[in-house]
Amino acid sequence: MRAAILRHLPTDGTVSYGTGRPLSIEELAAPQPRAGEVGVEIILSSLCHSDLSMVNGARLRPLPMALGHEAVGRITQLGDGVQHLTIGTKVVLVFVPSCGSCRACAAGRPALCHRAAVSNNDGELLHGPALLRGPGGERVNHHLGVSAFADFSVVAAESVVPIDEDVPDEVAAMFGCAVLTGIGAIRHTAMLGAGQSVIVYGLGAVGLAAIMGAVRQGADSIIAIDPNTNKHALALACGATAVGTPAQAQELVDRATGDGVDIVIEASGFAAVIGQALDVLTRGGAVVCVGLPHPEAQLTVQALAFAGTGKRLLGSYMGDAKPAADIAFFVQAWREGRLPVQLLYTDTRPLAEINEVLDALAEGTVIRRLLAPISHARSTAGRPSPEVI
Repeated sequence: MRAAILRHLPTDGTVSYGTGRPLSIEELAAPQPRAGEVGVEIILSSLCHSDLSMVNGARLRPLPMALGHEAVGRITQLGDGVQHLTIGTKVVLVFVPSCGSCRACAAGRPALCHRAAVSNNDGELLHGPALLRGPGGERVNHHLGVSAFADFSVVAAESVVPIDEDVPDEVAAMFGCAVLTGIGAIRHTAMLGAGQSVIVYGLGAVGLAAIMGAVRQGADSIIAIDPNTNKHALALACGATAVGTPAQAQELVDRATGDGVDIVIEASGFAAVIGQALDVLTRGGAVVCVGLPHPEAQLTVQALAFAGTGKRLLGSYMGDAKPAADIAFFVQAWREGRLPVQLLYTDTRPLAEINEVLDALAEGTVIRRLLAPISHARSTAGRPSPEVI
């Protein structure tokens, strides 16, 4: 198998990823799935800001590591005891494999699975230690139990969700992270209701998916904020009723509601934005934090904002989603034309160009640029974008 491996963090922040090439495409021994695991041929993987955070050092994991956590693939192997899946099934990969028995899973919050958090942090799989091996038997860690920047991956059976064949690969690839996280934050964490108002900070794929989710939930005012004005037209296409830069946020909120919005979705990944979000919130409203700031970033807010005004500050990991049920629900909404996920798709590039794709993501010139493994590059090159429903 071939996979994109991160062996060291860039030491010179002035050098582009395309020049510094922190990720190398390497040949590894293809592992066999153990009990409770499956082998998956990767069709398309998707580059997300969480991957970029790994490469730039904002998220620390054990290296070397085979990166990639959002993808669509097809099951080619079944480990012992896997009876609910079949070879040939098209699947979405998800980055939190729920164990089903820990306290979080028992409470109906599989996105916060305790066992998955430990295995993901350690670069292992839910059912055992890392399987990937480099030269001389060197251990290569798994990224969030998925390691999808490859042509093949072994994952826990709990990391895959079957998806219908009629969903285009380019659309299916985005359901495992962007859609679950963005729409889940609106539907599950914020529990946005019809007629309420929402502002979304950060118009990457997750923030744009949150806008789609707000439309689906019947929000009245949906304000989209990003300093990159090139993203504003796309936010309007996704359903935003107003767009602007951070400097325009307060004015847009005053114009829309007069006294603050009900829900803020913070999808920018900057701690300072959380403080700004509390300022545009109405009494009793909630800020939902979806972005991943640097671990050393600190937050200073007025303590009285909570007990004094009833404002809430909520964290949302993977949108508090239940992947199996939610992906089926979201796919049906997409099929009916109520979740235009295809708008998030930028284009598809060969996996070999992954370092250059990192540059484009860091510069904010793409939303979801997908990567085709070496074995699929020829078949996906030049494929037209999914048709807008």
